[in-house]
Amino acid sequence: MKIREILISTILLTTTMTAAAQNAQNDANTPLHLLTPNYTYRYGVPKADEVKKSMDRIKDYLYDNTFCELDKNGTELKRGTFRLTSYEWGVTYSAMLRAGELTGDQSYTRYATERIMFLCEQAPRFRDRLDKGEDIDPLMRQVVKPEALDDAGAICASMIKMRRLSDGKDNIKLSKKQRELLDKQIENYYTFISKEQYRYSDGQFARLRPVKNTCWLDDMFMGIPSLCLHGETEDAVRQFYLFHEKMWVPEKKLYRHGWTPGNYHPSFFWGRANGWALLTACELLDCTDNAMVLTFFKEHLDGLMGLQGNDGAWHQLLDRNDTYLETSCTAIYCYCLAHAINKGWIKPEPYIGQTLLAWNYINEHINSLGQVEGTCVGTGLAFDPAFYAYRPISNFAAHGYGPVIWAGAEIYQLLKNNSIKMNDSAVHYYEEDPQTDEPIFYVKE
Repeated sequence: MKIREILISTILLTTTMTAAAQNAQNDANTPLHLLTPNYTYRYGVPKADEVKKSMDRIKDYLYDNTFCELDKNGTELKRGTFRLTSYEWGVTYSAMLRAGELTGDQSYTRYATERIMFLCEQAPRFRDRLDKGEDIDPLMRQVVKPEALDDAGAICASMIKMRRLSDGKDNIKLSKKQRELLDKQIENYYTFISKEQYRYSDGQFARLRPVKNTCWLDDMFMGIPSLCLHGETEDAVRQFYLFHEKMWVPEKKLYRHGWTPGNYHPSFFWGRANGWALLTACELLDCTDNAMVLTFFKEHLDGLMGLQGNDGAWHQLLDRNDTYLETSCTAIYCYCLAHAINKGWIKPEPYIGQTLLAWNYINEHINSLGQVEGTCVGTGLAFDPAFYAYRPISNFAAHGYGPVIWAGAEIYQLLKNNSIKMNDSAVHYYEEDPQTDEPIFYVKE
């Protein structure tokens, strides 16, 4: 190429690059702080109606996949996707009842009441068969003869809540016979919790596995709420103190999952177990205004807030970012945060942004079928990190459904009752509506 042609090409290229640079977004011609961030999920303030639609998908899925009827032989419960008698479904019943209260949609209330009453109505005939020495459906054996807190605690609490809602309420109408059956089943569960469940020498709920006198953090939620709801507030608060004394790790502001007698207590901070502890504090505070429980609750929140991932979720092992982000613990923390704000236990700021960040993550993990994705399956207790880090996840892990419904219900109320706006691209709470015109969401393209 001739020198003259090379010079002309160079001049043209330089001119083109200069024009492009002048037209590009830069500090001189563009407010760069308003550029859209590359969020993984939606960021911002959801609309209450959108939250309700997500909840409805789950509710409709559960209606279609859990049955309150016997099988064709009339000898067992008709099997669906989830077990009506499990502690996970006790959580789901409580969540559905709360969702009915806060949204006014009685289909949530009916979901819980129909299935609870079905179990109460079937219990006498299965109890009679068991008393005669017959083998019965293992699911109904949990109902008529519970043998662990997992069998009794969470579902007993949901039944007491249903019983309370039926007193003087039009949305839960029970006949005299139904009330008698419900009361009898509550007492059956409660007798086990208060009198038959194994306890450590100081009176704390304990287990005989994996070794004798093992305390599981899960049992805070499996036992304490029922005690309080049944009126045994003193025993409930005492249990809470005993768990806190053994399981709380002050430097982390988190609870260890397991404790056994001795001088060394391996500390693994499993996400869902810490969720059960935080949720127990909420349940206690709904029953009593105990100042120390509220102090413990706020300290626990302090420990958790610094561990939330950038996308809104918490890790399977809370302090180990190399473990996966887990949906059920995220949903429990989201519920507890929103519930505490709604109840006035904590102020909206500085928690509101992290609360909605958690919900936006959860919302992205409710698929088109209404299944909850990213939930850790049932998990025992271990004293090594690999056990927790490699627990499988499944859309059929029942532990995710109740917490997500519970979280959605409280987020729905939070959005209805508060002025939460985008300002300078971030989420903020206002006592009065600032009338900002910013978009509600930033969406990853």
